[in-house]
Amino acid sequence: MTALEFNHQLISLEDKLSRFALSLTSNREDAKDLLQETLLKAIAYRDQFVQYTNLKAWTYTIMKNTFINNYRRNVRQNTTFDNTKDLYFLNQNKDTQNITPDSAYSTQEIHLVIDSLDDEFRIPFKMHTEGYKYKEIAQKLDLKIGTVKSRIFFTRKKLMDALKDYE
Repeated sequence: MTALEFNHQLISLEDKLSRFALSLTSNREDAKDLLQETLLKAIAYRDQFVQYTNLKAWTYTIMKNTFINNYRRNVRQNTTFDNTKDLYFLNQNKDTQNITPDSAYSTQEIHLVIDSLDDEFRIPFKMHTEGYKYKEIAQKLDLKIGTVKSRIFFTRKKLMDALKDYE
C-alpha cells in the first residue's frame, strides 16, 4: 500500500476514531488530543502496518494503548513515595494541600467527633485512615478481618450522621 492510500484510509477512519477517543476520555479536548496523537503515531509507524490486515483494528489498538499509557503517566505524576518500611504509594490530589482556615476548623471538628467514639470503633478507623490495610489492622488488634471492615464501615456511618452540618 502506498503512503497516499494509507493516509486516505486513515483519514476515512477519523470520525470513528474520534468517537472512540471521546468514549475513552469523556472530554472533547482530551479526545481531540488523543485522536491527533493516534493519527501521528499511525503515520509515523506506517511501515509496521502489515498490508491486507485490518487498518481500523490497528489504529484502534494504537489509540487504546496511547490512552492507557497517558493515564498511567498521569497517575505516576500524582504518586509520591511514603518512606515507611513498606513503601506505600500515595496518590495525592494537588487541591488537598491547600488548607484554608475553614477547612482547618472542619478538620478539628471531625477529629473531635472521631476522638469521642468508643475505642472499638475509633482505633481501627484511625489505623485505616493512617494507611494500615485491613489485614494489618486485624493482626495488630487480634480481630477477624470482617470485624475490622464492619467497624470501619459503621464508624463512617456514625461520622456521616454526626457531621451532617458539614455537607
